[in-house]
Amino acid sequence: MSKYIFYPGCAMETSARAYNESLLAIHDVLGIELEEIRDWNCCGATEYLGINLVPAYALIGRNLALAARQANSSRTVVASCSACYLNLAKADHYMTERPVLSEKVNEALAAGGLSYIPGSLEIRHLLDVIIHDVGLDTVRSKVVKPLKGLRVAPYLGCMVPRPDYKKRWSDAEHPTELDLLLKALGAEVIDFPLKTHCCGGHMTQIGPTTAFELIRRLLQSADQFKADVMATVCPMCQMNVDAYQAETNRHFHTNFKMPILFFTQLMGVAFGVDPIKLGFGREFVKATEAMGRIGIETPAELEPKTQPKRKKPTGLPMPTMPGQTNQEE
Repeated sequence: MSKYIFYPGCAMETSARAYNESLLAIHDVLGIELEEIRDWNCCGATEYLGINLVPAYALIGRNLALAARQANSSRTVVASCSACYLNLAKADHYMTERPVLSEKVNEALAAGGLSYIPGSLEIRHLLDVIIHDVGLDTVRSKVVKPLKGLRVAPYLGCMVPRPDYKKRWSDAEHPTELDLLLKALGAEVIDFPLKTHCCGGHMTQIGPTTAFELIRRLLQSADQFKADVMATVCPMCQMNVDAYQAETNRHFHTNFKMPILFFTQLMGVAFGVDPIKLGFGREFVKATEAMGRIGIETPAELEPKTQPKRKKPTGLPMPTMPGQTNQEE
């Protein structure tokens, strides 16, 4: 069994519980052992890097330092969340390329008795590990319930394939790794042209109208290609396109009903795992009908859920420095 250091990230315990549950259900089948980083902290998501680089990279660097200290037989850190993967890889890359930044980050880490030598760990996304370490032949050998007849739109999102510091992906704009994995599960994979387009990220909170347009484009494209479901590798993408699909429909007077699933959930189904153990039923747009078409019974609900409520979109005030007047006030 191959061993990796695992950085789960915040979403896996909250909005992406189905991702976490399905990963826990299949990692033994794949022969991979994930040792969670002890005392890990939030990676800072995306906004913090736009405010102050040194504290932001110190926040990320703390996870790298903890992973390096914990590393034994493996020096590979695996992240399942796309934003976490990008932040960890970016911090390692820029600390390597910019000695002054590395020095400042390590000065901050030293306050907690930590340090990190940039380049001493390998940062990889879960999909990369499954494709290149586990291998498609192994994946095929584990399939007991092929997803034959299920049309899937492979949605990688914008943060995994670029910037590709280590050249791990087949193409920055149209990578084929997720397509190949889904085909190995027996699914009918559509040639999804928006597979690396942005889902809107946190624009659902800052500029909802912009976010709804980005979500609409994804849904419309998948619908035009007659996809039954969309499969993603990113917690943010899954949450946005799933949880805000109803609001997008109201905004544009559309009627999309596209289930947004994690690729690990579909892997679990193909491996014969009970859908309840894979987190089915947690999605807002239910996959019951789509999965039922191929003879897979999934729960409609695991626990009560409510659609996210939003105040009237007004945007957030711009941050101000001490002594500066906010002109929007």
